[in-house]
Amino acid sequence: MIYTVTLNPAIDYVVKLKHLDLGKVNRTQGEEIQFGGKGINVSVMLSRLGVSSCALGFVAGFTGEMLLEVLEKNKIDTDFIRLEKGMTRINVKLKADSETEINAQGPIIEKYHLDELLRHLDCLTQNDILVLAGSVPKSIPNTIYEQMMQRVQNKKVSVVVDTTGEGLCNVLQYHPFLIKPNHVELGEIFGKELSCTEEIRKCAATLQSKGARNVLVSMAGEGAILLDENGIFHQMKAPQGVVKNSVGAGDSMVAGFLTGYLQSGKYSIALQMGTAAGSATAFSDGLATKEDVLSMFRVLKG
Repeated sequence: MIYTVTLNPAIDYVVKLKHLDLGKVNRTQGEEIQFGGKGINVSVMLSRLGVSSCALGFVAGFTGEMLLEVLEKNKIDTDFIRLEKGMTRINVKLKADSETEINAQGPIIEKYHLDELLRHLDCLTQNDILVLAGSVPKSIPNTIYEQMMQRVQNKKVSVVVDTTGEGLCNVLQYHPFLIKPNHVELGEIFGKELSCTEEIRKCAATLQSKGARNVLVSMAGEGAILLDENGIFHQMKAPQGVVKNSVGAGDSMVAGFLTGYLQSGKYSIALQMGTAAGSATAFSDGLATKEDVLSMFRVLKG
């Protein structure tokens, strides 16, 4: 089973405008509600690709109940901890001549809530995959991903980590199965802008030398590279298409990678499926459909 963790899930209220005039009344051209958070996006895409998962994390209030209902309709198992106070956050995404995001903080998570989440991991075995995705809320210690990896280390659970900066670097000592920074995030870790594939490859290799088994780096329109645990370098060019949406593309790549690897046992296929899923979502208004992902996969496979 794949378990995904979303510490601070959200309801995204997406508003489309022709132009945003600050300080004035604006009329929308369209509105949409999306339910997400990086781990949840991974679970939704896995479900669309026919792979079961269980979503973990925290929910609160009526918005949290709405989120659980949507996940249930998407046939995703859940084991969220319900918080007594606050509500699952609502983020506002304004899409006009430029994109503006207003992200809420989310509910306060107490230590006993975290302890309960850690106990939920005790049922995992070496046959399971744990996906830790997204930033850590202010009310949670920034060492939470390390604590979770420590909790499952002796169980030989394969852990995927998709976060940034210090949070990513600190988990390398626990030898995650996969990490997935994008090229900008990778550059920020090393304090420089990475301008070519060779630079990206060298920085990825450094993270691998510090403990990551597989390093997957998404590079937007340039595709993706993978340094696998067998010492093989893979590169996949991005397919052509019109980018409509960047939200969830990286999460779709993680879901596609895991799907491809579980189905084939080959990292080359995993990279193809990951790139296909990430690109298909980037070319869609929301998370891509299974048909779009498989169509993109066939293009990449040639």
